[in-house]
Amino acid sequence: MPIHPEKPDPAVPDHTDPASQDAEGPLPGASPRSGPPTGRGPATDEQPGPGAADGGPAPSEDEYTAELKELEDRWRRALADLDNLRKRHARELERERQTERSRTAAAFLPVLDNLELALTHAGADPGAIVEGVHAVRDQAVNVLELLGYPRHAETGVAFDPARHEVIGVVQDPGTSPGTVVDVLRPGYGDGERQLRPAAVTVAKRE
Repeated sequence: MPIHPEKPDPAVPDHTDPASQDAEGPLPGASPRSGPPTGRGPATDEQPGPGAADGGPAPSEDEYTAELKELEDRWRRALADLDNLRKRHARELERERQTERSRTAAAFLPVLDNLELALTHAGADPGAIVEGVHAVRDQAVNVLELLGYPRHAETGVAFDPARHEVIGVVQDPGTSPGTVVDVLRPGYGDGERQLRPAAVTVAKRE
């Protein structure tokens, strides 16, 4: 008699079939399956609080007030320092002006002494008096030159509007037109340090 293999009972699950394991769940003692890792923790609705960006709590209103007060104090101190600097500069400038005036006046004292000496000899030889006056004049011119204001009384030079002031125009056939013929009042200084230009007469242009 032929022996036929027994058919499995459909009521009894076959634990060797993977499909039956998926349908009925993991075997006893087996660890449950986990899904693919997402790299995220549990989702929450919490938002970062104030100061989270800088790692600390947000400054309070009192701290803002204290910082504003400190800035105002610094500003007032800066204004006070600036005012003191301005006053000190004004005092130093005035002191420098007084020093320069004293130096200039002291340079002219010998000139005055020589003028007084010439006046005390007014009854002497007129020629000697004239010679003494010339010497005093030369001394005064030298003092001005030492102070930075040289004398200009040259004739026969071309007219220069920066150094000369035309007082008159004369006809002089032997002189080129535009040439200084005579100096009526000498000038002193050059350029920006000019005290005054020389007053001159100039040869007339044809």
